[in-house]
Amino acid sequence: MIGEKFTLLQYSVSGILGLIETEQFVIPEIQRPFVWKRSQVRDLIDSLYNGYPTGYIITWKNPDVKTKDGGKSNGKHVLIDGQQRITALMAAISGKEVLDEDFNLDRIKIAFNPLATDDSKRFAVQDASHLKDKRWIPDISVVFSTDFRQRAFENEYAKANPDVDLDELSDILVKLKGIANRQIGVIELDHSLEIDEVTEIFIRINSKGTALSQSDFVMSKMAADVEHGGNTLRKTVDYFCHLATKPEFYSHMILDKEFQLSQYAGKIKWLAMDYDDIYDPDYGDMLRVSFMHQFRRGKLADLVSLLSGRDFETKEFREDIVESSYNKLDKGIQNFINEYNFNQFIMAIKGAGFISNKLLNSAMTLDFAYTLYLMLLDDPTIPNVQIKRYVQKWFVMSTLTSRYIGSPETIMDRDMRAIAEKGFINYLNEVEASSLSENFWQITLPQNLETSSVNSPAFNTFIAAQINLNCNSMLMNGTKVADLITVSGDVHHIFPRAYLKNNGIDNKTKYNQVANYIYLDTQVNKAISDDAPCVYFAKVKAQCETKNIELGNISDEELLKNNLEENCIPNNIFNMMFSDYDEFLQKRRRLMASLIEKYYKGL
Repeated sequence: MIGEKFTLLQYSVSGILGLIETEQFVIPEIQRPFVWKRSQVRDLIDSLYNGYPTGYIITWKNPDVKTKDGGKSNGKHVLIDGQQRITALMAAISGKEVLDEDFNLDRIKIAFNPLATDDSKRFAVQDASHLKDKRWIPDISVVFSTDFRQRAFENEYAKANPDVDLDELSDILVKLKGIANRQIGVIELDHSLEIDEVTEIFIRINSKGTALSQSDFVMSKMAADVEHGGNTLRKTVDYFCHLATKPEFYSHMILDKEFQLSQYAGKIKWLAMDYDDIYDPDYGDMLRVSFMHQFRRGKLADLVSLLSGRDFETKEFREDIVESSYNKLDKGIQNFINEYNFNQFIMAIKGAGFISNKLLNSAMTLDFAYTLYLMLLDDPTIPNVQIKRYVQKWFVMSTLTSRYIGSPETIMDRDMRAIAEKGFINYLNEVEASSLSENFWQITLPQNLETSSVNSPAFNTFIAAQINLNCNSMLMNGTKVADLITVSGDVHHIFPRAYLKNNGIDNKTKYNQVANYIYLDTQVNKAISDDAPCVYFAKVKAQCETKNIELGNISDEELLKNNLEENCIPNNIFNMMFSDYDEFLQKRRRLMASLIEKYYKGL
């Protein structure tokens, strides 16, 4: 016993697997992909075989729930930390299928060589060679099956390996089977612990000191709840996220007959035909949005407390709060998965120019934007026809200013409370005045464009601005930047990299400045090759006079002028050489910032 709120216990491997089978231990995200490498599964089994420590598993005792006969259970234990290890054991020892990162069911088979003289070579991830080599037991799960007969197995193994010492083989098999009796430490947390305490315990025990996701706690609470339908809601979240990432997962989902009978199955079926990848939320994103727009709070830790029945004022735990919280979460999830809501939100993001997920920098920014969309649907002061526009403005503003990059939950919580207090329009005006001042457009944004990262929020917003404004790609009339993002196109150096390097500018961060980048038609890129800007732009200028097309397809001076403007190319580009590179970067950053400003204010 450690303190009064958690207990340190020891369970055997077989005991833990038994508790999983009987659902006394609940793995809340059993359908989530197994992310461990196969080599990690092998290493875990090897450690158990040799009696090495494998770390603690942390469970959290759920509040008592009603049983079918109206009585009270003692509460299930939800797995807080150790899911990957437990899933690895279920795969290797129990022979269970797991979902891989592509959401495909897969068997992970660990092979064992009883004759190995080097302990480090006794275990291996099964491959074709282990099936052919009679020294290997290709799949150790057969040894742990209930119908395994050791003596008969030893005799068959000896026939295939005549030189084996039967006594030695027997001892080794006993040691292998002894994995089932290996003890694993389990830290059992009491349900009365507050979420902050649970998180702190996790951090102190976990060797990596990695903060436990609050969404894991939420899924854990939901998984063990039957009375309020939390377990079905958890499945809805899980299945939605799987389908969003991989629509083919639908063939697996329909095998869950119990879920198919629920009201939620038909409401997420549409994802089976949806291949858009702009917003593929994980369960953390989905829970966050569902919670925030219904509860008007930004911290998921609060949701864990609410699902436990906590009264924030009295610090008491009440059943009516549990029921109310599950009802609100249910509504939030249903709003999230609604096909119309989801697709209208995606249309808003695409309409702002963010037509590809490679232009998106922050899942949190998307989460709040969807939260805002769902909130504004219930705001009588906002006309429905204006909702998308306001969502776009907030999303672009948040992206440009990296609003939800540092301490996102704190800022989200503050934003929602301010919206509730001041009204959205007033708060938007207030945020714009402070975050998007003239100083931002003239100084801060050009400075933010002084980077070599093509994934910078400023550069991605610039590309989105070009797409939204229907800009032509450089030196082309009719081929849009949007076309190059969605079909094919190259990120081209306006001052070619080889040209700069040949003239002494060989610092990677210098020649790879985003102000030197442009999306360009592949054929135009090849035609430019390594020419200086003054050379290839002179060719384009000349073809406006001769009408003899050599590069791109522009043969009109007015079209060329417009093309320079929409691609933010300085007017003196026709005379620029490597010695003008710094001047070019400064000028283009200002022009890019000006285009972004025009775009934002036009939303």
